[in-house]
Amino acid sequence: MLVVFAHSTTGSTVATMHRGDGVVLQLPGYDRKYRVPHDLAHYATERTFEMSGGVFGSIAAGAVFSNMRVLGGRPRHDAAARSKRVLDGCKQSLGLAELLAGMVHHAVETGIPEQAPALVRRAWGALETGEPPWPDARIAEAAQLLTELAADFEAAGTVRVTWPDHLVPATPTPRGVRRGRRGRT
Repeated sequence: MLVVFAHSTTGSTVATMHRGDGVVLQLPGYDRKYRVPHDLAHYATERTFEMSGGVFGSIAAGAVFSNMRVLGGRPRHDAAARSKRVLDGCKQSLGLAELLAGMVHHAVETGIPEQAPALVRRAWGALETGEPPWPDARIAEAAQLLTELAADFEAAGTVRVTWPDHLVPATPTPRGVRRGRRGRT
């Protein structure tokens, strides 16, 4: 899925997603007070941590958040139901993605990306016991990627990235739908 981050007319950012099914969606940002776009932090964090159930993996799988709008393409006949299934299936990982992206975003926004590992470990400790599943070097990679993307965004006013197909979660099967052949008698 192609994702284009750009400045919006409101002074914030907007992410435009070109999904593999031909649907083009727009996700507005609410980050006018930040130098680094928050949704860009989601991309960098979710991509580096290989979180398929975060914001961008969910969108690639068919989720449409309530603040998004369809810009082009033809949504599936069951788009709303599919979106609900994906969002329900990714609920926990979306919350985790929000928390982790917030920590990486804070570290880069404040100009001290080297704090990202400590911030992520602290946030992880509020949810889980033990160490996070990502070593400090991987967390530092997320902060580095966000730093680079933010610099590109600042310089050009737009950033184009690709969300990989292997980080798209499977869409949960609708309840009450059986798969397979019926036995013949």
